[in-house]
Amino acid sequence: MKKLLLWKLIIGYIMFAIVGFIIVSTYSANYSAEYTKELEANRLHREANLIATSYAANYYDEDITLSQLHDTLSSLATYLDATIWLVDPNGQVLLDSSQRTMAASFLPQIEDFNIVDFGSNYYRTSNFYGCFSEDQLSVFSTITVDFKLQGYVLIHRPINSILKEQTLFLDIVYATLGIFLLVGFLLFLLFIHEIYWPIYIMNKAAKSYADGDFSKQIPIHRNDELGYLSASFNYMANELNTLETDQRKFISNVSHDFRSPLTSIKGYVEAMLDGTIPPEMQEKYLNIIVFETERLSKLTQGLLELNKYGSHGSMLDVSNFDINQMIKSTCLTFEGICKEKRISFHLILTGENLSVKADESKIQRVVYNLIDNAIKFSHHDSEITIETTEKNGKVFISVKDTGIGIPKESLSKIWERFYKTDLSRGRDKKGSGLGLAIVKEIIQAHDENIDVISTEGVGTEFIFTLPLSNGKSRIKQ
Repeated sequence: MKKLLLWKLIIGYIMFAIVGFIIVSTYSANYSAEYTKELEANRLHREANLIATSYAANYYDEDITLSQLHDTLSSLATYLDATIWLVDPNGQVLLDSSQRTMAASFLPQIEDFNIVDFGSNYYRTSNFYGCFSEDQLSVFSTITVDFKLQGYVLIHRPINSILKEQTLFLDIVYATLGIFLLVGFLLFLLFIHEIYWPIYIMNKAAKSYADGDFSKQIPIHRNDELGYLSASFNYMANELNTLETDQRKFISNVSHDFRSPLTSIKGYVEAMLDGTIPPEMQEKYLNIIVFETERLSKLTQGLLELNKYGSHGSMLDVSNFDINQMIKSTCLTFEGICKEKRISFHLILTGENLSVKADESKIQRVVYNLIDNAIKFSHHDSEITIETTEKNGKVFISVKDTGIGIPKESLSKIWERFYKTDLSRGRDKKGSGLGLAIVKEIIQAHDENIDVISTEGVGTEFIFTLPLSNGKSRIKQ
C-alpha cells in the first residue's frame, strides 16, 4: 500500500522548513543589518555630539591644545573601536585619532568634501571620498562656537566590524528558528502517531475487508472520533464476518436439504427404470417419491416465505380478529395426525371472544407452525396445551407440549434458519428447519416478542404476544 499521504506530509514539512528558513534568514539578515547599523549610528552620533560640544569647543576656545585634544580623542576612539577626525569646513583634516603625529603632511585633504552629501541623515555608508579601503559607517556633528561654524567631528567605524555584532543577533534568530522547527517536528511526529497511523491501520483493514477477509480487528481503543470510528469498523467487520458465515451455512443447508430428497427421487426412478424395483413394489416407492416431492415443495414455500421478510420487515395487512377462534380452527387442521399419534388439545382460552390487532393470515401461520412443531416432538398419548391470557393491553398466547424438550445449548439457536436439534430423538424427521425462523420473523414484523421455555425430557412452551384490540376496522400499514 502506497503511503502517499505520509510522503505528502513529510514533503510538506520539509518545504515548510526550507521556506521558513529562507524567509527568516533573508528578512532577518536585511533587517538586522539595517537595525544594527542604525543602532550603531545613533551611538556614534551621541559621542560625536559630545565631542563637538565639549572637547572640540574647548580647543577652539583655546582652553586646550590640539595635542591634548588628540590624546583625549585617541583614548575615546580606542574605546569606541573607531576613528575620530576633526575637519574644517573646507575638508582639511585637522586631527586624526589613528595618526600618532599631527603633522599637516600626514593629514589628508578630503577632495570634493561637502557636508550636504550626508543628506537629511547624520550618517552615511561609503569609503568616504576614497579615504578608506573598505566601507565605513561615517557620522558627523558640527562644531559651533559663538554661533559660528568652526568645523566638523567625524567618526568612522568599519562596516565589517559592525556586522560582526549582527552575527550574534543572527545566531539568536537561527537558534530560535531551529527550536521552532524542532518543536514543529515533534508535533509532526505526534500527528503521525495520533492521526496518520490510526488512519493508515483503518485503511489497511478496510482493504482487507474489501478483499473478503473480515478477521482483522483494528487495535485502536480511544475515547475520541478515531476510537469511535475504529469501534464501528470492528463492529462492521464482525457483522460482515457473521453474515458471510451465515450465508455459507445457509447455502450449505439449502443444498443439503434439496440434495437429499432429489437423490432419493433420482435413485428410486432409476431403479424402477432399470428393473431393479419390480412392478409389484413400485407403488410403495412411488409413495416415497411423492413424500419427498412434498418435502421439496414445503422447503421451497418456506424459503419464499422467509424472503418476504427483509431488513425493513414485511408489509402487514393489520386487522382486528378473534384469536381464540383462530386457535380453534387451526387445531382442527391437525385432527388426522393427532388421532394417529393419540394426541389431544387442552384449550384454556380467555373469554368467548378475544380480539387482537395483527395480520390475521401471518399470525395463523405462527399458530400453525408452533402446533406443528409441538406435535412433531410430542410422545404418543400426550397432550398439547394452548392458552390465551390478557394482561396490560397485550394478549399472551402459549403453546405447550410434554414432548422431548430442547437441549439447553440449543435454545439460543432454534430461531436460526435450517437449524435442527438432534432429530434422532424424534419420530418425525420431515422438518426443514425453517418453521421457527418464519415464526420469529413474523412476530418481529409485528414489533412483538416470542420466548421459549424448555426442559429436556419434560417439554417445551412457546409464548408470544399480540396487541389487544376492541375495534373491528381493517387498517393498512
